[in-house]
Amino acid sequence: MTTSSSTTLPPPPSPPYLHRRRCNSLSPFQNPSKPLIHTNFIKPSPMDTLSSTRVQSSGGSGLPDLTIVHRAIQLAQLSPPTWQSAVSTNFLIFLVGSPVLLTGLSISGIVAAFLLGTLTWRAFGSSGFLLVCVYFVIGTAVTKIKMAQKEAQGIAEKGKGRRGPGSVIGSSAAGCVCALLSVYGVGGKPFSRLWELGFVASFCTKLSDTVSSEIGKAYGKTTYLVTTFKVVPRGTEGAVSVEGTVAGVLASILLAYVGFLLGKINVAEAVICVLASQIANVGESVIGAVLQDKDGFKWLNNDAVNVINISLGSILAILIQQLVHQFCIA
Repeated sequence: MTTSSSTTLPPPPSPPYLHRRRCNSLSPFQNPSKPLIHTNFIKPSPMDTLSSTRVQSSGGSGLPDLTIVHRAIQLAQLSPPTWQSAVSTNFLIFLVGSPVLLTGLSISGIVAAFLLGTLTWRAFGSSGFLLVCVYFVIGTAVTKIKMAQKEAQGIAEKGKGRRGPGSVIGSSAAGCVCALLSVYGVGGKPFSRLWELGFVASFCTKLSDTVSSEIGKAYGKTTYLVTTFKVVPRGTEGAVSVEGTVAGVLASILLAYVGFLLGKINVAEAVICVLASQIANVGESVIGAVLQDKDGFKWLNNDAVNVINISLGSILAILIQQLVHQFCIA
């Protein structure tokens, strides 16, 4: 009887993950000098982040990407700020806050304010932008106080307090200069703090001037011409009142405190901002009483006086800071 010989088959190969490979060198898990994960990657730019419009789920279905608000927040968190993040976040904020903006600004005034906000965000980030927002809200609110009474007396701001581009520029010119100097690094790092101080001081000066003027018009019992202390009607150029002066000082202290809370200035610099703002406001009142509406100075309107006022406050703050610094070194 013939039997067929059985053929012995080789055992099936074991899965690759069961093989052990002898290594002479340590594995990455044993050798800490070798990184486990290579991090040589290209960081996506903000444009790449915004251009991603779909996110794939685990099942492969397309889900809506981050909302416009979320993407704008991502850009807003860029540090240091970029022109792109400044424009994007500023546009979104102005879009959402347009009802509030329209109460205090004309359409052309909003355009000017948008340029100011973009520059502010680019130079000093969200904290600088918020400082300007606080200034705008308080300034607009006090302008509306007793508006009917002011209009009846002929001393109210034109357009029911809605300010145009001239007023916006007149109120922010010095701050814009400080922002530009900061953006382009004029003077290097040692001067960057001074430009920030000048920026805060300019808005402390303007808010103090606005509040003192509007509160004085609304509640001032007696107004005096700053050069002669002669009693004059409310709304007279160069006139001051006790009520308005006190309110202006408090407004300056408030905004300087906000600047301190936001980390833009320290306590000593906050005191300097308040001091510089009050000196500048006295100077502005003197200019108004002596030169404004006088022959040869017809060009010296409220907007021009505002530019002089805030520039003086900003420059004074920087000079006082430098003097204090030199005194401390000596």
